[in-house]
Amino acid sequence: MKVAIVAGEASGDLLGAAIIRALKSRWPDTGFYGIAGPRMIAEGAASLYPMVKHLREIWGIRSGLKRRLVADKPDLFIGVDAPDFNLGLETSLKAAGIRTVHYVSPSIWAWRPERIHSIARAVDRILVLFPFEAPLYEKAGVPVTFVGHPLADAMPLEPDRAEARAQLRLPPSAVPVAILPGSRVSELELHADLFIATVRELAARRPELRFFVPLATRETRDYFEQRLYALDARQLPITILFGHAQLALGAAEGALVASGTATLEAALARCPMVITYRLNPFTYWLVKRKAILPYAGLPNILAGEFIVPELLQEDATPANLAQALGNWLDNKGARERLRERFAKLHAELAKGHDERVVDALAPYFSGNPATHAPPPSAYASDQYAAVRGR
Repeated sequence: MKVAIVAGEASGDLLGAAIIRALKSRWPDTGFYGIAGPRMIAEGAASLYPMVKHLREIWGIRSGLKRRLVADKPDLFIGVDAPDFNLGLETSLKAAGIRTVHYVSPSIWAWRPERIHSIARAVDRILVLFPFEAPLYEKAGVPVTFVGHPLADAMPLEPDRAEARAQLRLPPSAVPVAILPGSRVSELELHADLFIATVRELAARRPELRFFVPLATRETRDYFEQRLYALDARQLPITILFGHAQLALGAAEGALVASGTATLEAALARCPMVITYRLNPFTYWLVKRKAILPYAGLPNILAGEFIVPELLQEDATPANLAQALGNWLDNKGARERLRERFAKLHAELAKGHDERVVDALAPYFSGNPATHAPPPSAYASDQYAAVRGR
């Protein structure tokens, strides 16, 4: 069995590695190739091109990859996230008779719901990570399977906060706070100064706080260190970690998190958070104009209500963020109630991701892709109604 697979960035590399690992557990002789990051390569994928880093690179890479795959005729193509790149490629491959699966739904439930029609043209099946997504696709006639989130399976249902504190060598009097300004340099360009200013404000009033900034790449780490230097903030009680986001979140009593997958990671670590994000004004106007839901952060979307504060765009000021984070730090009871809520969300997403992926894709490996996956749970339908009704 020959599977082409394409992931566009670091988060896609993590998910792509999970899907390769799941499929190889059942079909160990399967070959994977396409566009892969280091985690996917470690699982055995061959990368024909490096991961896309800049928009200007997309068209040349996609055109060359499309020609290669149409000529090569893999048994299956899996597009991992990166919808702007993968959906157009999947449309061409499907038209050429290649079976296509897209893994991770674009946020049609948040904005631009009309994209579901282009997704229907592009894919033979879509695998979704969140339970409320499946009914959206079923209603549009798109074959869909809810597989749960691999992060929910990978992270412990009962985090060991004391062990995380010990690994960070925190004294008993210290109160740790996690700072997650984004996973890409482009996000840090928008958030680094804001997050550093917020830390400065909190540290001035709360000397017991210790701040941990997990950054996954050398580029993001270097950029954040440069901003600390430029803002004369090196004296702040900040420790930069090379990765180790789960460790920082597992120890922390609160976190300031840029909206995205990191907010889900924080929730799974049972860490109270404040969600923030900044875009350029025109992009923000476009997003707001087409938004369906009143919230942007994944914990709030999954809960169907605001359970953590979101301070976006003009509301994202150091004073506002420091106040919101300070509210969590001052209220142990509120933190414990939120952690209980996060535990329920965790249980809803930890559904045996690898086994569900394998079951969903088994028909393509057996030569009978017309086989339908089981319908989503009643919970998924309830979540769909809750989200759409707000």
